[in-house]
Amino acid sequence: MKKSLSGLVAVTALMFIGCGNNISEDTNATKDSNTSLTINATSKNQIKMVGSSTVYPFASAVAEELGATGGVPTPVVESTGTGGGMKMFCADKGSPDITNASRQMKAKEYEECQKNGITNITQAKIGYDGIVLAQDKASAPMNLTRMQIFLAVANEVPSKDGKMLIKNPYKKWSDIDTSLPNRPIIVYGPPKSSGTRDSFEEMIMQHFTEKELKSIYEAAGYKKYSRIRTDGVYIDSGENDNLIVQKLTKDKNAIGIFGYGFLEENADKIVGSIIDGSIPTPENIASGKYPISRSLFFYVKNDNRAVTPAIDKYVELFMSEKMIGDRGNLKKLGLIPLEKSAREAMVKDVLAKKVLTPGELK
Repeated sequence: MKKSLSGLVAVTALMFIGCGNNISEDTNATKDSNTSLTINATSKNQIKMVGSSTVYPFASAVAEELGATGGVPTPVVESTGTGGGMKMFCADKGSPDITNASRQMKAKEYEECQKNGITNITQAKIGYDGIVLAQDKASAPMNLTRMQIFLAVANEVPSKDGKMLIKNPYKKWSDIDTSLPNRPIIVYGPPKSSGTRDSFEEMIMQHFTEKELKSIYEAAGYKKYSRIRTDGVYIDSGENDNLIVQKLTKDKNAIGIFGYGFLEENADKIVGSIIDGSIPTPENIASGKYPISRSLFFYVKNDNRAVTPAIDKYVELFMSEKMIGDRGNLKKLGLIPLEKSAREAMVKDVLAKKVLTPGELK
């Protein structure tokens, strides 16, 4: 039976109470990326981790398993968004010990870690995920192209004659293309602190403005365009993807943007849109056929392992076939496993505590 994400949240929330931490009982609550997270440990062997809301259910499942079977305190997992988690992870040598990410660490984040003395970091790629545009199952199916998505959410778009940029005038999907439904464009999406937002901007916004539409955006002074409209069409919905799912079931016109795992978990309520002719399925995401696919990661402060030996147990469990294998527990929650050879190579590097170098980053 598939584990419920809400169940994981509840378990972690109770864990917070038991540990006497001064943070919200709802561990999947929205966090501002500028907010500092301080957790007072009751045990030096209790792992503290932050980061991606997409990776959160996978990390929570591993944490729950470790707490039940590993003979160590259940790790504290906090959903802060990838950007917020990186900021806290790189701030100092203390906790958090691990940060989860729905994109690779950025070069500037790596440099911030180095500046603050956090130089011994291991990068673990755990699998793949697709960014889906989902809606309530009762609504008419959406068959979209990436260009249509771009035109729906960009703050400025090319004029009809293609000579200049104008404020986005599109209010209905049919305004973009008459073949699309005659219904309002309403998009619930991730905030700026989210790795899902970063990936969406890179694979949708920047994809076109650095290629097909490069000349018109450069002429307007934009070298790398990621500006999402702020007129109420795109609604920043925080880090709690479960809340987006709830909104979609109430607003039949709305589209939600989040990771494939939440579509898998809520397949009885919502359905993913076809993008560039490809359905979001594990096979299409892993092969790259589905065009909005990405890798998922976590990052470890290796120097913290001496103080918190449980980190070794957690990492070993997370990277095991039991969790990330082709028939692993996390696949049931929506994780798309790495190909076997790539997975074996990654496990070898992670267990050897391979130190992340700038050359490995984009």
